[in-house]
Amino acid sequence: MRLHRNLCFAVIDGLHLIFNEGEYADKVVQQLLKRDKRWGSRDRGFVAETVYQIVRYKRLYAEIADVKEPFHRDNLWRIFAVWATLRGITLPDWKYFTDTPTRKIKGRFDELSKTRKLRESIPDWMENLGLEELGEKLWTAEIAMQNQQADVILRVNTLKTTKKDLQLKLQSEDIETEFLPNHPSALKLVERANVFKTEAFKNGWFEVQDASSQLVADFLDVKPGMKVVDVCAGAGGKTLHLASLMENKGQIIAMDIYESKLKKLKIRARRNGVHNIELKVIESTKPIKKLHGKADRLLIDAPCSGLGVLRRNPDAKWKLQPEFIDNIKKTQEEVLEQYSKMVKDGGKMVYATCSILPSENEKQVEKFLTSESGKNFKLIKDKKILAHKSGFDGFYMALLEKNN
Repeated sequence: MRLHRNLCFAVIDGLHLIFNEGEYADKVVQQLLKRDKRWGSRDRGFVAETVYQIVRYKRLYAEIADVKEPFHRDNLWRIFAVWATLRGITLPDWKYFTDTPTRKIKGRFDELSKTRKLRESIPDWMENLGLEELGEKLWTAEIAMQNQQADVILRVNTLKTTKKDLQLKLQSEDIETEFLPNHPSALKLVERANVFKTEAFKNGWFEVQDASSQLVADFLDVKPGMKVVDVCAGAGGKTLHLASLMENKGQIIAMDIYESKLKKLKIRARRNGVHNIELKVIESTKPIKKLHGKADRLLIDAPCSGLGVLRRNPDAKWKLQPEFIDNIKKTQEEVLEQYSKMVKDGGKMVYATCSILPSENEKQVEKFLTSESGKNFKLIKDKKILAHKSGFDGFYMALLEKNN
């Protein structure tokens, strides 16, 4: 493989923004891909995948390169040289690569890879937390899987088409997909492709949504005609899935504290042909109180550490702080306590996170059930998904029912 100067410069610029300026990797990559109209899909693929891979293994590569943060540009080139050498790429005779100790790099890699926190490239606090909550065996398998690139999974919009028809439509646009067992609405891309440019996407035939995330709406056991509240709706991936499961009948109230996210949901809903969603920004406790005892179903897709989706957000490893996790657990308790009041007698709710930590999942549900707000609820079932067992994102979901 030959390295091209303009592509390598793009990677270095991207790493500078992510590591030194604190910008989000996905946003940076989106910007980089618009940098040169002459780039083909292979060029864009190189930039995106190289940036993500170096972000993923920042700690390991920096240790091998013997550089410390904040990384100046020479440091970033040294890290890049480590990445290239480990991929078996011959380094061109550019000034950035003079004195690159190629043989030493491989030896250092073998040596450092014996230590899990370096091999999987995670901060010490995350290593300690994972071990404490999951134990040696599970944590080793899970954190290794969280460093693998995630598959692209689509969820068919059954309001507009069927899984088979979507598959055929994508095939006509040179995109091959396969069915996934136990995921009724999912199609997995055989090879990565920009699905957002397809006619099928523009016509609202599908959304991109991980297979684990697709199980959450199903778990809520909704029926057409119900009044359903999605209280942490965000940009609405699960909201739209609920709408299709309800066949566009009944009412979904999608709520979030961020108006900008709900605006995105509005655009997506239009494209999906969904018209039973009402959007509400949570600016005070008023909209919550208005719905006390009114919801047949409630979805709490709670804010969480996101440790189940590091494959998609590798820079979260470096942005997350232990204090954030302590604070988010308090938020989860408050969300359960306040929002559960919207469920009517005999109604059901799902508490879900994209975390793999029991302290954010089972333990939060146990604590809620012994609280004043939760004493009228009972746990019907819960499901924990670990990435290394499923091949998809790490998730947790619990279905609770309110007594009549």
